[in-house]
Amino acid sequence: MSLYRLYIDEVGNHDLTHAEDPNERFLSLTGVIIESQYCINVLVPQIEDLKRRFFIADPDVPVIFHRKDMVNKRRPFQALRDPKIEAEFNETLLWKLKDWEYTVITVVIDKYAHKKKYSIWQYHPYHYCLFVMLEKYVLFLYYKKSTGDVMVESRGGVEDKKLEESYTRLYENGDEYIPSEIWQHCLTSSQLKVRQKSQNVCGLQLADLLAHPSRREVLLDHSLIEDKREVFGDSITEILRDSKYHRHYKTGEIDRFGKKLLP
Repeated sequence: MSLYRLYIDEVGNHDLTHAEDPNERFLSLTGVIIESQYCINVLVPQIEDLKRRFFIADPDVPVIFHRKDMVNKRRPFQALRDPKIEAEFNETLLWKLKDWEYTVITVVIDKYAHKKKYSIWQYHPYHYCLFVMLEKYVLFLYYKKSTGDVMVESRGGVEDKKLEESYTRLYENGDEYIPSEIWQHCLTSSQLKVRQKSQNVCGLQLADLLAHPSRREVLLDHSLIEDKREVFGDSITEILRDSKYHRHYKTGEIDRFGKKLLP
């Protein structure tokens, strides 16, 4: 029986106060499912090798892949200011993203539509996205006859505590679609794993690299943003569509399985 881990990264914020602002309207979670031994034996060594090949690091401070810093070519990614190095790195990274074995689920919530639909009571946007993603992950494990756990990047003390409690409630009680017995059979722990970005977790870094392009694709699918071409981002989403998005186990459908828009 295989053991998996779901690594989750967010883009946007959960605040409903400014949901009408186009810059604040959407929150997304992107989860990357990786088999544990594959992560240990292949993904981690290859990501670390990629860092050593292109970037000079402080011996006591690991290089952490973070899309925003890489796009802006901030330290330790200043080597990308050289167009030749940037082109070589992008080509290598795209090849790796295509070659590595992982499965992606992206859930996006339109907070403005959510606020209009549920005018009296609103589900916490982050928790709502997480709930939907975990349902899909549990079914992924169930149909593969496998087990797994879940890791998210820390969002701060109070927020982390609320998230951990929300996860545990699902594990213990299930929901209206999946009974608690299946949650507990598929998930190896009642506790959500929370890690800081500085802890150099390669699965979380992979999720960070994929989260923005995948969120953009979901919004484009539903004509919620203007289609301004992003060459590198479009190359990533092409890889995701071709072989990485989670699909219905019988029909191969991606929509609602690998990509989901809420509400």
